[in-house]
Amino acid sequence: MSKLQEIIQLDPSYALAHAALSVFHSKLDEHEKAVEHARKVCELEPEDPFSFVALSLICQKAGLIAEAEEAMWQARQAQVAAIQRRHASSDDGHQ
Repeated sequence: MSKLQEIIQLDPSYALAHAALSVFHSKLDEHEKAVEHARKVCELEPEDPFSFVALSLICQKAGLIAEAEEAMWQARQAQVAAIQRRHASSDDGHQ
């Protein structure tokens, strides 16, 4: 875990390191730290639905049900936006 913390010190915007730390902290029942890193992933990767799903799961484990539901809603919104972007880009290629 110290190597991941070193990576974040060098590059605080490295979402994958935050995601890994979130999982590690969650497994250690360090819920506050786990949620903090999961939130950071969502901040860094706001268009990635999986980031919000992961936040939702971390929040559920931490007992933060309202926040877990909000994160799942954001995951759905990100998924819809991704589908719309795909359709828009495929429509651009066929005109």
